[in-house]
Amino acid sequence: MWMPIFGILLGILLGMLLPVKVPMAYSSYMSIAVLAALDSVFGALRSSLEGKFETDVFISGFFGNAVLAAGLAYLGDRLDVPIYLAAIFAFGNRMFENFAIIRRHFLKYLGKKSFLEDEKGD
Repeated sequence: MWMPIFGILLGILLGMLLPVKVPMAYSSYMSIAVLAALDSVFGALRSSLEGKFETDVFISGFFGNAVLAAGLAYLGDRLDVPIYLAAIFAFGNRMFENFAIIRRHFLKYLGKKSFLEDEKGD
């Protein structure tokens, strides 16, 4: 349960400390790839809370989605068609849907916790 959260925090820390610069020409591809990777992270958190997490599915989805999204953005640039908008919509929609389910899990957990504390107080 705590491993994905630890991974997110470690990634944020490394991203802030390591001097990695992305050239401006690739920034749109990178932003789409990051959105796809975040979608995979939220999906992993959701499946972990549901007891369905599989490491190989997460890793293949994390890298596969990021490469596919960046590739579609690149192809769209070459064809002068904004294909990246489809990736933004699809991954953004799934990410918010997964976040909503994660939020409900935590609210349900907090509700049970406060209920148990009320029972102990009586």
